[in-house]
Amino acid sequence: MSTPDFKRTKLACYSSYFTMSTVFCLPPLLFVTFNKMYGISWTLLGTLVLVNFCTPLAIDLIFSFFSKYFNVKKTVRIMPLITSLGMLVYAFVPTFFPGHAYLGLVVGTVIFSVSAGLSEVLLSPMIAAIPSDNPQSDMSFLHSLYAAGILTMIVVSSLSLKIIGNENWMYLTFALALLPIISSVLFTISPIPDMDTSNDGVPKTEKAKKKSVGLALCVGCIFFGACAENVMTNWISGYMESALYIDKTLGDILGMAVFAVFLGSARLIYAKYGKNIMRTLLLGMTGAAICYLVAGLSSNIVLAFVACIMTGFCTAMLWPGSLIMMEENVPGVGVAAYALMAAGGDFGSSLAPQLMGIVVDNVSASDFALRLGASMNLSPEQIGMKAGMLVSAVFPVIGAVLVVFIIKYFKKQSNR
Repeated sequence: MSTPDFKRTKLACYSSYFTMSTVFCLPPLLFVTFNKMYGISWTLLGTLVLVNFCTPLAIDLIFSFFSKYFNVKKTVRIMPLITSLGMLVYAFVPTFFPGHAYLGLVVGTVIFSVSAGLSEVLLSPMIAAIPSDNPQSDMSFLHSLYAAGILTMIVVSSLSLKIIGNENWMYLTFALALLPIISSVLFTISPIPDMDTSNDGVPKTEKAKKKSVGLALCVGCIFFGACAENVMTNWISGYMESALYIDKTLGDILGMAVFAVFLGSARLIYAKYGKNIMRTLLLGMTGAAICYLVAGLSSNIVLAFVACIMTGFCTAMLWPGSLIMMEENVPGVGVAAYALMAAGGDFGSSLAPQLMGIVVDNVSASDFALRLGASMNLSPEQIGMKAGMLVSAVFPVIGAVLVVFIIKYFKKQSNR
């Protein structure tokens, strides 16, 4: 029996992951537009991000416990079409929800976030299941396409909105809704590798308990890594426009786009040269903490700008690196374990940006921000944005401490 050729399957995975990044990237790029056109508060916009990540979190948890009941081959082929449906709902918000724009945005977000959750759960284990001479490189390359999608989305959306106007954002969304159809066609005509979808409990031996502890530590690592990455991913556009007073188009292209370039470049560099993933995780957490502190404390616009974009390089390997660490140190994992990891990442991705929005709104409205802003020649909103960055630094700091513990834990287990 001949071995299936999975080249087209890899291409389908890569195109689907690329498309997924545009879904996660679009709402933050339109934060200021939604705020001005529909009067949606920063807290509600942060909640939109929460929905964008909590929905995949629910999908992740469902897969963690009920993965054996899913037909993986059928699921992976229809998930891009769900993305298209959600984006279409987004595009028709002004038509069908003229007086309730936020409700329409939430509905659209829930729909395309279901597909994003399925992508997170299925694409990584699918790439891991495809025979390869360098599986770490394939995994890192897959996640580098997330950054490539962000970069493409920033450039295309910034130039498009500059031409058609921010008020016509729905036409851009409609065009983007057509992209996932390509991934669906590719999956339909490609062989799907067999993946372990069982979630049966392992016998409660001492070895199994250690495996559970190791997996829990990896979930914790991906949680804090996702927090560190996604606060900046979701807020860099609004931060540069509202806190640094940089033109939106310039800020998106030179700010968020360069952030994405650094994010993708670091993943490609690791795919080609990387070896010690735990050291990489520790350096990434530490670097991210420094970047958030500089962005929040610096009064120099250039320095704060550099800190924002450098966060992309520092956080690049925190999510895929946590998956690689799990593969190296927790053997015999299946789709359920990947779903649990995705749940940890999505929880961090939803919690941290929402916290940022809450901090910005509450600090901006306080007398403290008014007094401090007056003394520093800054607006209350600028003070609120900077406070949000400082609070967000807590996540990579705790993450760095956790990675130090993880290194010691797995080293101790390997010596036994």
